[in-house]
Amino acid sequence: MTDGAAPSGSAPAVAMRGITKVFPRVVANRNVDLTVAAGEIHAVIGENGAGKSTLMKILYGLQTPDAGAVELFGAPLRPHTPAAAIRAGLGMVHQHFMLIPPLTVAENVVLGQEPTRLGLFLDRRAAARKIEELSQTYRLSIDPRARVETLSVGQEQRVEIVKVLYRGARVLILDEPTAVLTPPEVQELYGILRALKAQGKTILFITHKLNEVMAITDRVTVMRHGEVVGRVNTAETSKSELARLMVGRPVLFEVEKPPQVRGGPVLRVAGLGANGPRGLPAVRDVGFELRAGEILGIAGVEGNGQTELIEVLAGLRPATAGSVTLDGAEILRPVPFRAQRRADPGALLGLGLGHIPEDRHKRGLVLDYSVADNLVLGRHRRPEFTGAVLRRGRALAVHAAERVRAFDIRPPDPELPASALSGGNQQKIVVARELAREPRVLLACQPTRGVDIGAIEFIHRRLIEERSRGKAVLLVSAELSEILSLADRILVMYGGRIVGGVEREFADEVVLGRLMTGG
Repeated sequence: MTDGAAPSGSAPAVAMRGITKVFPRVVANRNVDLTVAAGEIHAVIGENGAGKSTLMKILYGLQTPDAGAVELFGAPLRPHTPAAAIRAGLGMVHQHFMLIPPLTVAENVVLGQEPTRLGLFLDRRAAARKIEELSQTYRLSIDPRARVETLSVGQEQRVEIVKVLYRGARVLILDEPTAVLTPPEVQELYGILRALKAQGKTILFITHKLNEVMAITDRVTVMRHGEVVGRVNTAETSKSELARLMVGRPVLFEVEKPPQVRGGPVLRVAGLGANGPRGLPAVRDVGFELRAGEILGIAGVEGNGQTELIEVLAGLRPATAGSVTLDGAEILRPVPFRAQRRADPGALLGLGLGHIPEDRHKRGLVLDYSVADNLVLGRHRRPEFTGAVLRRGRALAVHAAERVRAFDIRPPDPELPASALSGGNQQKIVVARELAREPRVLLACQPTRGVDIGAIEFIHRRLIEERSRGKAVLLVSAELSEILSLADRILVMYGGRIVGGVEREFADEVVLGRLMTGG
C-alpha cells in the first residue's frame, strides 16, 4: 500500500486536505485527504454512501466543506464555486448527461461561451472548427453538426467530454462514466481516456466497477463511511483487495447457487409485439415461458427491445400483438379491431407481479417522498398502512425500519427523502419494496445498475433466494457477467427479436456475444 503522494518536483493537479462535510443526521466526509498527480488516471471508489459524490461536489465547488482546503495545481480554490473551479482547469462529466437534445453538438458544446461574429451572431463555423480540432486531438470522433437527439449514449458522452475540453479543462472528473455504455463503447472510452492522458490531462474516475479500475487507472483511493481507508497503486493491488477495502470484509464476485428445482410455467408470452417511443416496432414476435424456481436471463446490447418488453409485461406500455398469461390468468390478449392493448399495472400487482424498473428515478421512486413512503408504494392503501381516514404511522414506521435494516439502506433513517440517498441506496429501496410484496413473478430490469460491489453481492443473494423459494425471476441486464452469474437459462434479444437461447451450462461470453451482435 502506498501513501498516495504525488511525484516530487511538481504541485499535484488536485490536493484536498482535511475535508469534512456534515449534513443533518449524517457525516458525509470526515477528515478526507485526496492527492491526484498531474497526468494520471486516478480512481475514487467506495460503497454507495461512502462519500465519493459529496467529495467530488466539494472539489467542483458545488458544495462548501465545513473544514479543510482544496487546491488545484498548487493554488487554493477561491472563491469556492463551480465558476472558479472551471477557471482553474476543472471539468466534470456527470453520470446523467447535461445536454439539450434538439440542439446540435456544436450548439451544446459552446453554450454559454459562444464564439461570435461582429460581437452579435453565433459563429457556427468557428464553433464547428474548434470541436473538430478537439475531436481529432483526443480521438473523440464526433460530428459537430449532428443533433444530440440522434446520437447514441456513447456519442453523447463524447459530447460531454468535448464540452469540458472546450472550456480548457486540465482535470476531468468522470462520474460513473460507463453506467449506460455497451461493452464496445466502454472499450472506446478507454481509448479516449488514454489519449487524454497522453496529452497531459488528469482524470478522476468515479466508478463501482472494479474491472474498469484495474483496466484503466494508475492509482486508487478507497473510501468507506466517509473516510479514506486505502491508497494503492493499481499495478500493486487486485479486485479482491479493493473489494475488501471498500466493504470491510471479503466479497464474493459470483454468489453460489444451490441446485435448481424448476416447477411449471408461471409466465407465458406468445407472439408479443410493441412499438418504441418513436412509434416504430421495438418488440417483434417475442415468445417464451418462465418457470417457477427459475431465473431466466435476457441478454442483449441495450436498445434492442428489452426495455419495451419489460414495460409491456409490467403494464406500462401497450402491446401491438400477442398474448401474456400470468399464473394461469390471461393478462393480455388480442382484441378485435384494436391496434394496441395494455395490461392494468394495479391488477398485475394483485396477481403477484413484482417489477424492479431499469430507471429508478422515472419508474421506481417518488424522490420527494420519504424512504418509508417509497417502501410501501403500490401497497400504501392497504388496511395495515391506511385506516378509514388517516395513515397508520406506527405500522409504516415498523415496516420501514425492518426493510431498512434487512437491506442495509444508508443512512438508516426512514424519514429522509429518497432524494437524499445515493443512487445505490435508492436502488435498495426499490428492491426491498418489490421483494416485500412476495411476488410470484419478479421482473428484474438492470437490478444492480449504479450499485456498489457489496450491494451487488447482496442483491444477487436475494434474487437467488427468491429462486430457491420457488419464485420466477425474469432478469434483464446489460452486464453479461451478471446474466452468466445468475441465470439458469439465457435468451438473447437483437433487433427486437429473440435470436437464440441456451441453458446456462452451455453459455459463455463468446457464444452470447455473437448472438448479441446479430451473429
